[in-house]
Amino acid sequence: MTSNDDILGCGAEAVVYRTQYLGRDAVVKSRTPKAYRHSELDQKLRSSRTKNEARIMTEARKAGVRTPVIYDIDTLECNITMEFVAGCKVKELLDNEPSTAKELCIKIGETVAKLHNGRISHGDLTTSNMILMPDGEICLLDLSLGTTLAEIEDIGVDVHLLQRAFTSAHSGLENEMDAMIEAYSKSVKNRNEVLGRVEDIRNRGRYT
Repeated sequence: MTSNDDILGCGAEAVVYRTQYLGRDAVVKSRTPKAYRHSELDQKLRSSRTKNEARIMTEARKAGVRTPVIYDIDTLECNITMEFVAGCKVKELLDNEPSTAKELCIKIGETVAKLHNGRISHGDLTTSNMILMPDGEICLLDLSLGTTLAEIEDIGVDVHLLQRAFTSAHSGLENEMDAMIEAYSKSVKNRNEVLGRVEDIRNRGRYT
């Protein structure tokens, strides 16, 4: 049984909780059944999304981006058991340690560029889904909305959403956000095409 003390997060689609796996600290992401869906369709959707998220996490690691190591996948129960990543949430660090914010934002930009250079989009890029590990590396979490073989549109949406989330959650760190985008721009492939698409997406939002 999982106690409330073990639960790390509870969203619309899944519950995330701490556990042990073969003597190691671990985390389980469990996609819970939805009563409003037909049971067979619900099972297929949850199983498909579980496999897709695991695949994206694996591809991200191949692209040089740190994600939790997967220990086990249960497609019947729709669970992913993965490494418990030690470190601090990037959101909390930016909120509480502004003196280190610029350096951290540069790391964020470089990490996201690696992801996009691997043609992978995250789908929900926020500082709440990033952990700064003790070795200084940033680990990306919750790639459930991501895609592989991402198009320029997917990548542009990622960057746009990151900028919006950053502005909303970290007002007052505008210069640091600029440093993040500059670091991203220096590392990402197809720089002009990507940043041009980000501007197009931003303009669409202004006139809709």
